Amino acid sequence: MSVHPPTIKQLQYLVALREHGHFGKAADACFVTQSTLSAGLRELESLLGVVLVERTRRIVRFTALGERIADKAVRVLCEAEELAEMARAEGKPLHGELRMGVIPTIAPFLLPAMLPRLRSEWPSLKLYLREETSQAACEALHRGQLDCVLLALPFGCGDVDVAPLFDDRLFVAFPHGEAPAGDAVDVGAIDENRMLLLEDGHCLKDHALAACNRPELRAHAAMMGTSLHTLVQMVDNGLGLTFVPSMAIEAGILEGTRVDTKPLRSNHGFRRIALIWRRSSPRENEFQLLASALRHIMRELIPELEAVDPTQRADANLQPA
Repeated sequence: MSVHPPTIKQLQYLVALREHGHFGKAADACFVTQSTLSAGLRELESLLGVVLVERTRRIVRFTALGERIADKAVRVLCEAEELAEMARAEGKPLHGELRMGVIPTIAPFLLPAMLPRLRSEWPSLKLYLREETSQAACEALHRGQLDCVLLALPFGCGDVDVAPLFDDRLFVAFPHGEAPAGDAVDVGAIDENRMLLLEDGHCLKDHALAACNRPELRAHAAMMGTSLHTLVQMVDNGLGLTFVPSMAIEAGILEGTRVDTKPLRSNHGFRRIALIWRRSSPRENEFQLLASALRHIMRELIPELEAVDPTQRADANLQPA
Protein backbone atom coordinates (compact mmCIF):
# COMPACT_ATOMS: atom_id res chain seq x y z
CA MET A 1 0.00 0.00 0.00
CA SER A 2 1.45 3.35 -1.02
CA VAL A 3 1.45 6.18 1.54
CA HIS A 4 1.04 9.67 0.16
CA PRO A 5 3.30 12.35 1.66
CA PRO A 6 1.55 14.94 3.84
CA THR A 7 1.42 18.61 2.93
CA ILE A 8 3.12 21.38 4.89
CA LYS A 9 -0.31 22.76 5.78
CA GLN A 10 -1.43 19.42 7.24
CA LEU A 11 1.71 19.21 9.34
CA GLN A 12 1.13 22.76 10.59
CA TYR A 13 -2.38 21.77 11.67
CA LEU A 14 -1.04 18.71 13.50
CA VAL A 15 1.67 20.63 15.36
CA ALA A 16 -0.76 23.43 16.29
CA LEU A 17 -3.28 20.93 17.68
CA ARG A 18 -0.65 19.30 19.88
CA GLU A 19 0.61 22.67 21.09
CA HIS A 20 -2.83 24.02 22.01
CA GLY A 21 -4.67 20.78 22.84
CA HIS A 22 -7.89 22.26 21.44
CA PHE A 23 -9.28 22.32 17.90
CA GLY A 24 -10.62 25.86 18.15
CA LYS A 25 -7.42 27.34 19.56
CA ALA A 26 -5.30 25.43 17.03
CA ALA A 27 -7.49 26.73 14.19
CA ASP A 28 -7.11 30.31 15.46
CA ALA A 29 -3.32 29.87 15.59
CA CYS A 30 -3.35 28.67 11.97
CA PHE A 31 -5.77 31.42 10.86
CA VAL A 32 -8.33 28.92 9.55
CA THR A 33 -11.76 27.77 10.66
CA GLN A 34 -12.09 24.85 13.03
CA SER A 35 -13.84 22.80 10.34
CA THR A 36 -10.96 23.45 7.90
CA LEU A 37 -8.38 22.33 10.44
CA SER A 38 -10.39 19.25 11.42
CA ALA A 39 -10.88 18.28 7.78
CA GLY A 40 -7.17 18.73 7.08
CA LEU A 41 -6.24 16.44 9.95
CA ARG A 42 -8.73 13.77 8.88
CA GLU A 43 -7.31 13.95 5.38
CA LEU A 44 -3.80 13.53 6.84
CA GLU A 45 -4.89 10.46 8.78
CA SER A 46 -6.54 9.07 5.65
CA LEU A 47 -3.40 9.65 3.57
CA LEU A 48 -1.21 7.93 6.17
CA GLY A 49 -3.74 5.22 6.92
CA VAL A 50 -3.39 5.64 10.70
CA VAL A 51 -5.16 7.35 13.59
CA LEU A 52 -3.10 10.23 14.99
CA VAL A 53 -5.58 11.85 17.37
CA GLU A 54 -8.27 10.37 19.61
CA ARG A 55 -11.23 12.76 19.64
CA THR A 56 -13.77 13.06 22.43
CA ARG A 57 -16.13 15.85 23.40
CA ARG A 58 -13.88 17.04 26.20
CA ILE A 59 -10.28 16.24 25.35
CA VAL A 60 -7.88 15.77 22.47
CA ARG A 61 -5.47 12.90 23.01
CA PHE A 62 -2.63 12.04 20.63
CA THR A 63 -1.87 8.37 19.99
CA ALA A 64 1.69 7.17 20.57
CA LEU A 65 2.28 7.20 16.82
CA GLY A 66 0.65 10.63 16.60
CA GLU A 67 3.15 11.98 19.14
CA ARG A 68 6.08 10.62 17.15
CA ILE A 69 4.75 11.99 13.88
CA ALA A 70 4.11 15.38 15.50
CA ASP A 71 7.73 15.43 16.73
CA LYS A 72 8.92 14.71 13.20
CA ALA A 73 6.52 17.33 11.82
CA VAL A 74 8.15 20.00 14.00
CA ARG A 75 11.54 19.20 12.46
CA VAL A 76 10.11 19.12 8.92
CA LEU A 77 8.45 22.52 9.41
CA CYS A 78 11.71 23.97 10.75
CA GLU A 79 13.55 22.72 7.67
CA ALA A 80 10.86 24.17 5.40
CA GLU A 81 11.12 27.53 7.17
CA GLU A 82 14.88 27.50 6.76
CA LEU A 83 14.42 27.00 3.01
CA ALA A 84 12.45 30.23 2.95
CA GLU A 85 15.04 31.91 5.15
CA MET A 86 17.82 30.93 2.75
CA ALA A 87 15.98 32.68 -0.06
CA ARG A 88 15.32 35.77 2.06
CA ALA A 89 18.94 35.89 3.17
CA GLU A 90 20.02 36.41 -0.45
CA GLY A 91 18.00 39.61 -0.61
CA LYS A 92 18.35 42.85 1.32
CA PRO A 93 19.56 42.53 4.94
CA LEU A 94 16.93 43.06 7.64
CA HIS A 95 14.22 43.20 5.00
CA GLY A 96 10.84 41.51 5.33
CA GLU A 97 9.49 39.53 8.27
CA LEU A 98 11.47 38.71 11.40
CA ARG A 99 9.88 37.02 14.42
CA MET A 100 11.63 37.91 17.66
CA GLY A 101 10.95 36.57 21.12
CA VAL A 102 11.60 38.85 24.11
CA ILE A 103 11.46 37.82 27.77
CA PRO A 104 9.20 39.78 30.19
CA THR A 105 12.08 41.24 32.21
CA ILE A 106 13.47 42.86 29.06
CA ALA A 107 10.47 43.67 26.86
CA PRO A 108 8.83 46.61 28.73
CA PHE A 109 12.16 48.31 29.44
CA LEU A 110 14.02 47.86 26.15
CA LEU A 111 11.37 47.78 23.44
CA PRO A 112 9.90 51.31 23.85
CA ALA A 113 13.36 52.77 23.25
CA MET A 114 14.48 50.21 20.70
CA LEU A 115 11.55 49.92 18.30
CA PRO A 116 11.34 53.51 17.00
CA ARG A 117 15.06 53.50 16.22
CA LEU A 118 14.86 50.14 14.43
CA ARG A 119 11.91 51.36 12.35
CA SER A 120 13.89 54.44 11.41
CA GLU A 121 17.08 52.58 10.49
CA TRP A 122 15.43 49.55 8.84
CA PRO A 123 12.08 50.72 7.41
CA SER A 124 11.67 47.53 5.34
CA LEU A 125 11.93 45.28 8.39
CA LYS A 126 8.64 43.87 9.61
CA LEU A 127 9.43 42.91 13.19
CA TYR A 128 6.88 40.66 14.90
CA LEU A 129 7.39 40.42 18.66
CA ARG A 130 6.34 37.68 21.05
CA GLU A 131 6.82 38.13 24.81
CA GLU A 132 7.45 34.83 26.59
CA THR A 133 9.42 33.37 29.46
CA SER A 134 12.92 32.14 28.62
CA GLN A 135 11.97 28.46 28.42
CA ALA A 136 8.91 29.08 26.25
CA ALA A 137 10.90 31.38 23.94
CA CYS A 138 13.65 28.80 23.50
CA GLU A 139 11.11 26.10 22.70
CA ALA A 140 9.39 28.36 20.16
CA LEU A 141 12.79 29.15 18.62
CA HIS A 142 13.60 25.49 18.07
CA ARG A 143 10.08 24.79 16.76
CA GLY A 144 10.66 27.43 14.11
CA GLN A 145 7.99 29.77 15.48
CA LEU A 146 10.62 32.41 16.28
CA ASP A 147 13.67 33.50 14.29
CA CYS A 148 15.65 34.94 17.21
CA VAL A 149 15.26 35.76 20.90
CA LEU A 150 16.40 38.60 23.15
CA LEU A 151 17.48 36.63 26.19
CA ALA A 152 19.30 37.16 29.48
CA LEU A 153 22.21 34.80 30.07
CA PRO A 154 23.06 32.40 31.48
CA PHE A 155 20.23 30.20 30.29
CA GLY A 156 20.43 26.79 28.64
CA CYS A 157 18.73 27.18 25.26
CA GLY A 158 20.09 24.26 23.28
CA ASP A 159 21.97 24.45 19.98
CA VAL A 160 22.06 28.22 19.43
CA ASP A 161 24.45 30.95 18.36
CA VAL A 162 24.83 33.96 20.63
CA ALA A 163 25.64 37.62 20.04
CA PRO A 164 26.25 39.29 23.44
CA LEU A 165 24.91 42.85 23.61
CA PHE A 166 25.58 44.32 27.06
CA ASP A 167 25.71 43.53 30.78
CA ASP A 168 22.77 44.60 32.90
CA ARG A 169 23.80 45.18 36.51
CA LEU A 170 21.61 43.89 39.36
CA PHE A 171 20.41 46.22 42.12
CA VAL A 172 18.74 45.45 45.43
CA ALA A 173 15.54 47.44 46.00
CA PHE A 174 14.56 48.40 49.58
CA PRO A 175 11.59 50.20 51.15
CA HIS A 176 12.50 53.83 51.73
CA GLY A 177 15.00 54.24 54.56
CA GLU A 178 15.83 50.54 54.90
CA ALA A 179 18.88 50.32 52.62
CA PRO A 180 22.12 49.55 54.50
CA ALA A 181 24.95 52.04 54.54
CA GLY A 182 27.62 51.95 51.85
CA ASP A 183 27.82 52.21 48.07
CA ALA A 184 26.75 48.62 47.45
CA VAL A 185 24.92 45.78 49.19
CA ASP A 186 26.89 42.78 50.40
CA VAL A 187 25.32 39.41 49.67
CA GLY A 188 25.37 38.50 53.37
CA ALA A 189 23.36 41.61 54.26
CA ILE A 190 20.25 40.40 52.40
CA ASP A 191 17.49 39.23 54.77
CA GLU A 192 16.15 36.03 53.22
CA ASN A 193 12.94 36.30 55.25
CA ARG A 194 12.02 39.57 53.48
CA MET A 195 13.05 38.56 49.97
CA LEU A 196 10.46 38.98 47.19
CA LEU A 197 11.19 36.99 44.03
CA LEU A 198 9.64 36.47 40.62
CA GLU A 199 7.70 33.28 40.02
CA ASP A 200 9.40 30.22 38.55
CA GLY A 201 9.94 30.57 34.83
CA HIS A 202 11.53 34.02 35.05
CA CYS A 203 15.28 33.66 34.58
CA LEU A 204 15.98 36.96 36.41
CA LYS A 205 15.20 35.15 39.66
CA ASP A 206 17.79 32.47 38.91
CA HIS A 207 20.35 35.09 37.87
CA ALA A 208 19.88 36.99 41.12
CA LEU A 209 20.09 33.86 43.26
CA ALA A 210 23.20 32.72 41.39
CA ALA A 211 24.78 36.13 41.93
CA CYS A 212 24.15 35.82 45.66
CA ASN A 213 25.22 32.16 45.87
CA ARG A 214 22.74 31.72 48.70
CA PRO A 215 20.32 28.84 47.94
CA GLU A 216 18.30 29.56 51.08
CA LEU A 217 16.99 32.78 49.53
CA ARG A 218 14.76 30.70 47.24
CA ALA A 219 13.43 28.60 50.11
CA HIS A 220 12.76 31.56 52.42
CA ALA A 221 11.34 33.98 49.84
CA ALA A 222 8.44 35.84 51.45
CA MET A 223 6.37 36.04 48.26
CA MET A 224 6.51 35.35 44.54
CA GLY A 225 5.51 38.05 42.06
CA THR A 226 4.32 37.81 38.48
CA SER A 227 6.28 40.83 37.21
CA LEU A 228 8.97 43.29 38.21
CA HIS A 229 6.38 46.06 38.40
CA THR A 230 4.41 44.05 40.95
CA LEU A 231 7.50 43.40 43.05
CA VAL A 232 8.48 47.08 43.03
CA GLN A 233 5.02 48.03 44.28
CA MET A 234 5.34 45.44 47.06
CA VAL A 235 8.69 46.90 48.08
CA ASP A 236 7.26 50.44 47.99
CA ASN A 237 4.58 49.30 50.44
CA GLY A 238 7.15 47.93 52.87
CA LEU A 239 6.51 44.24 52.21
CA GLY A 240 10.14 43.30 51.59
CA LEU A 241 13.05 43.74 49.19
CA THR A 242 13.80 42.46 45.72
CA PHE A 243 16.26 42.52 42.81
CA VAL A 244 15.88 45.02 39.98
CA PRO A 245 18.12 45.21 36.88
CA SER A 246 19.71 48.48 35.81
CA MET A 247 17.72 48.40 32.56
CA ALA A 248 14.44 48.62 34.46
CA ILE A 249 15.67 51.45 36.69
CA GLU A 250 16.86 53.48 33.70
CA ALA A 251 13.48 52.89 32.02
CA GLY A 252 11.72 54.48 35.03
CA ILE A 253 10.27 51.50 36.92
CA LEU A 254 10.86 53.33 40.23
CA GLU A 255 9.10 56.54 39.19
CA GLY A 256 6.28 57.42 41.56
CA THR A 257 7.74 55.26 44.34
CA ARG A 258 10.03 55.91 47.30
CA VAL A 259 12.01 52.71 46.73
CA ASP A 260 15.76 52.94 47.38
CA THR A 261 18.21 50.86 45.34
CA LYS A 262 21.87 49.95 45.67
CA PRO A 263 24.00 47.73 43.41
CA LEU A 264 24.65 44.18 44.50
CA ARG A 265 28.29 43.58 45.42
CA SER A 266 29.09 40.27 43.70
CA ASN A 267 31.47 38.89 41.09
CA HIS A 268 28.37 37.87 39.11
CA GLY A 269 26.11 40.78 40.02
CA PHE A 270 24.70 41.21 36.52
CA ARG A 271 22.94 39.39 33.72
CA ARG A 272 24.18 39.38 30.14
CA ILE A 273 21.65 40.47 27.52
CA ALA A 274 22.15 38.69 24.20
CA LEU A 275 20.51 37.97 20.87
CA ILE A 276 20.32 34.25 20.11
CA TRP A 277 19.22 32.21 17.09
CA ARG A 278 19.27 28.61 15.89
CA ARG A 279 22.76 27.54 14.92
CA SER A 280 21.35 26.07 11.70
CA SER A 281 19.75 29.35 10.61
CA PRO A 282 21.02 30.77 7.30
CA ARG A 283 20.31 34.32 8.54
CA GLU A 284 23.33 34.63 10.84
CA ASN A 285 24.65 37.69 9.00
CA GLU A 286 21.32 39.44 9.50
CA PHE A 287 21.24 38.61 13.19
CA GLN A 288 24.79 39.86 13.67
CA LEU A 289 23.77 43.08 11.91
CA LEU A 290 20.71 43.37 14.16
CA ALA A 291 22.85 42.76 17.26
CA SER A 292 25.24 45.51 16.18
CA ALA A 293 22.33 47.90 15.71
CA LEU A 294 20.94 47.03 19.14
CA ARG A 295 24.31 47.64 20.81
CA HIS A 296 24.56 51.05 19.13
CA ILE A 297 21.00 52.04 20.05
CA MET A 298 21.30 51.04 23.68
CA ARG A 299 24.73 52.62 24.07
CA GLU A 300 23.18 55.95 23.05
CA LEU A 301 20.00 55.62 25.06
CA ILE A 302 21.37 54.09 28.29
CA PRO A 303 25.11 54.87 28.64
CA GLU A 304 25.13 53.19 32.07
CA LEU A 305 24.73 49.74 30.52
CA GLU A 306 28.04 47.92 30.35
CA ALA A 307 29.03 47.09 26.76
CA VAL A 308 30.26 43.62 25.83
CA ASP A 309 32.97 42.95 23.27
CA PRO A 310 30.98 42.09 20.09
CA THR A 311 33.76 39.76 18.88
CA GLN A 312 33.40 37.65 22.02
CA ARG A 313 31.88 34.22 21.44
CA ALA A 314 29.33 33.42 24.10
CA ASP A 315 27.67 30.26 25.33
CA ALA A 316 24.05 30.62 26.47
CA ASN A 317 24.66 28.06 29.20
CA LEU A 318 27.57 29.85 30.86
CA GLN A 319 27.57 32.10 33.89
CA PRO A 320 28.62 35.66 32.94
CA ALA A 321 32.32 36.20 33.40
